[in-house]
Amino acid sequence: MAITIIVTICLLLLFAYVFEISAPKTRIPSVILLLLLGWGVKQGAALFKVSIPDLTPILPILGTVGLVLIVLDGALELELNKSKLPMIRKSTIMALFPILLMSLGLAYAFSGVEHIPLRIGLINAIPLAIISSAIAIPSARGLLNHDKEFVTYESSLSDILGVILFNFLLLNNGFSAESFGVFLLQLALMIVVSFLSTLGLAFLLTKISHSIKFTPIILLVILIYAISKIYHLPSLIFILIVGLFIGNLDEIKRFAFINKLQPEILNIEVQKFKEITTEITFLIRALFFLLFGFLIETNEILNPDTIIWAIAITTSIFVIRFLFLKILRLQALPLLFIAPRGLITILLFLSIPVSESLGIVNNSLIIQVIILSALIMMFGLLKNTTDETAIEKNTAS
Repeated sequence: MAITIIVTICLLLLFAYVFEISAPKTRIPSVILLLLLGWGVKQGAALFKVSIPDLTPILPILGTVGLVLIVLDGALELELNKSKLPMIRKSTIMALFPILLMSLGLAYAFSGVEHIPLRIGLINAIPLAIISSAIAIPSARGLLNHDKEFVTYESSLSDILGVILFNFLLLNNGFSAESFGVFLLQLALMIVVSFLSTLGLAFLLTKISHSIKFTPIILLVILIYAISKIYHLPSLIFILIVGLFIGNLDEIKRFAFINKLQPEILNIEVQKFKEITTEITFLIRALFFLLFGFLIETNEILNPDTIIWAIAITTSIFVIRFLFLKILRLQALPLLFIAPRGLITILLFLSIPVSESLGIVNNSLIIQVIILSALIMMFGLLKNTTDETAIEKNTAS
């Protein structure tokens, strides 16, 4: 049995790798293929009457670790300099305001149907309003560099801002000066902790001489994130600061304390750290979506009770996105199509307490919105990715 499990996992991850490297050519988001593969494994297990224990408790663990690594991997790729400030400003607006507008609209809709307080409506709406960086960032690889960078900034910030807003509502029974004061204090504390921790991690990168040095760094990052979560701090801020700091050493070498970290040596180590982070991120992300696909029930995908809601929500996502792209005077295509829902939506949905969950926001609705948004992204990028790749080749030549 042990050998069978090892063979199965190896084959599934090799398939995931094939999906990953073929995605730029086929234009099919790897997440759809991973979900189908996971679902297919479940059907095969049922057909051959293979007994498999309940794997549901593993999903939040994989999702949490995956979220940390995805945000870290994305932050390591971001450049911080004056020329990027307009992009950072616009991507922040694109990350925040559609979440607020979408969440409020959905919350009022849920309130009208379920007759619940606005706060509960918002808690259930926010997971559906956040772009999944786990899907968006890999899907943007075939775009021009500035579009790719914009997607990385926007989706990473969407994850962070969405999680912060979700946790604020989950931990506070209402909106008051006291709750906002506590939140601002937590945010300030997290920034201080992040800065000190980042300096410590950067120091370790230069000082560890053992052949195993990147694994303990990644484990420390996850550990600090988890401890911050226990104390209800906005822990994704820490991940973003770590990635931006060690990924932009050349931009901050003018500060005296940075020179003490030996930036020339650190840059070499950071490049190796990026590579291993990307590798581990791929493995965790693939396992998460394979497992999620395995746990999907066929009747949840085809549930007629939620399909109208799923279509309406998906339509709203792209209408709101189009409006903000126009307001910010950004080229609508191909950015319009890159608004998938995925890992972060599932994680936050699973975090909603039973006492505050709504009947209409169930597994079926989440799965349908994820699939619909991914399909729209796939078909929308079919032509645009080809055109942009051709433009980039011509420019390079």
